[in-house]
Amino acid sequence: MANIISVEVIAAKIFEVRGKKVMLDADLAKLYGVTTKRLVEQVKRNIKRFPDDFMHQLTRQEVANLRSQFATSSWGGRRYLPFVFTQEGVAMLSSVLNSKRAIQVNIQIMRAFVKLRRMLLTNKDLRRKIEAMEKKYDQQFAIIFEAIKRLLEPPKQTRAIGFHTD
Repeated sequence: MANIISVEVIAAKIFEVRGKKVMLDADLAKLYGVTTKRLVEQVKRNIKRFPDDFMHQLTRQEVANLRSQFATSSWGGRRYLPFVFTQEGVAMLSSVLNSKRAIQVNIQIMRAFVKLRRMLLTNKDLRRKIEAMEKKYDQQFAIIFEAIKRLLEPPKQTRAIGFHTD
């Protein structure tokens, strides 16, 4: 039961909302093997454990934006706007959904968040290296282009040295 869900499957369920990486309540409920109603019920019973930076409810616009990303028209006829959980909120869920599966799923979710963070850092480092190379090569190419321009210029008229015979 160590790897009941792959990190890649979990990473595909992590989205960015309000500048934070989050997971939807319905996705989390499915991973934990409980209904969305039960997950939200447990959260509401322990609401003091979930400040705004751990969990928040999506706005209608945010739901519309996510739906357009998923290209789906419905999420099963929900009567309320979905909740999303940050990494800290997901960690807190393990304390309110106290089962062996919840613990194992949380471990995998934490690994997925860490993997995404590493990938983002790697991409930033790579971007910085490429930009540095571009600057370096832009300067080198500027010199080359200048030399090519000089070679393409017509020769300057020079004064002839010596005797003229007419």
